[in-house]
Amino acid sequence: MIQRIQTVYLILTFLITGVLVFFIPLWTLNNGKNFYFMQDQFYTILFGLSTMLTIISIISYKKRQNQFVMGRLNIILNLILLGLFVYRSLNLSGETLAVSEKGIGMFLPIVAIVLLVLANKAIKKDEDLVKSVDRLR
Repeated sequence: MIQRIQTVYLILTFLITGVLVFFIPLWTLNNGKNFYFMQDQFYTILFGLSTMLTIISIISYKKRQNQFVMGRLNIILNLILLGLFVYRSLNLSGETLAVSEKGIGMFLPIVAIVLLVLANKAIKKDEDLVKSVDRLR
């Protein structure tokens, strides 16, 4: 399981969506306080779903097709999350009362998407390898 490169990519994705978001703020409010994802219930649900899909994908390493589909769903979920962050930053740009400074936490879904795409490429490569071996029998 761990010797496969897609598992390493998925573990890194888990660390980003499940662990790192607790320590890196999404943005800084005007009063100087950091805004974490836990302060908005919708962001908490989306990050939780992304983490859950990643864990299920890591566990289901024997079912490569299901792993690939869960990776795609996770990419879509992270794109939605990224879209919400971009909408919020464009809608409340500048020195408004709600948001003062954008944080690096807003870019965590981009890193997760890149890692998920790399994991899906590796899963596809494994699936093609298994299919080519089956043809030789």
